[in-house]
Amino acid sequence: MNTINKPLIKLNVGCGRNILKGWINLDVQNLPGADIVFDLEQCASAGLPFKNDSIDEFLLSHVLEHIRNLLPLMQELYRVAKPGAVCVVRSPFGSSDDAWEDPTHLRSLFVDSFVYFGQPAYWRADYGYRGDWQTERILLVLSKNAFAEKSKEEILFAVRHFRNVVVEMTAVLRAVKPARSSDKTLQTPPAIEIKLI
Repeated sequence: MNTINKPLIKLNVGCGRNILKGWINLDVQNLPGADIVFDLEQCASAGLPFKNDSIDEFLLSHVLEHIRNLLPLMQELYRVAKPGAVCVVRSPFGSSDDAWEDPTHLRSLFVDSFVYFGQPAYWRADYGYRGDWQTERILLVLSKNAFAEKSKEEILFAVRHFRNVVVEMTAVLRAVKPARSSDKTLQTPPAIEIKLI
């Protein structure tokens, strides 16, 4: 039997000018290198131009903080994600000036924000969201000058209590298909990693 390896289908969501070779580059603007022009705010009424279970990997680099309605977007990404697809989300950390200095930023994100993209978070209320992303890990990038001699516990305390500690946050999510039930006991915390630069 001859096995043919299909190439991974990777979607660079909200690519802007960061055009990636080997990826499908999608943006709201018809910029040079963009393969698909689509307004992510339309996810509640118009689906992404992809079949169900068709995308292996997603990159959203500094995108979510610009989106007014996150749940329709994350649900639509879930629809087109293959089971086990990986979604990498980079964003400014909510308590940093970077999160709010840009007038196009509409929201801030924190370590615990990503749990709301998974079904187990909805054990208290049903908002109609049907996506299910498990947050596997979160990488927090901090300044080496300020935190080189600190323990992980001291760093996490500073992250949760002080401003302008985190330079950038990256969350790695995985599509869980079929979706889990809305059950608090199914929630599992992500691994938190610290990187000093």
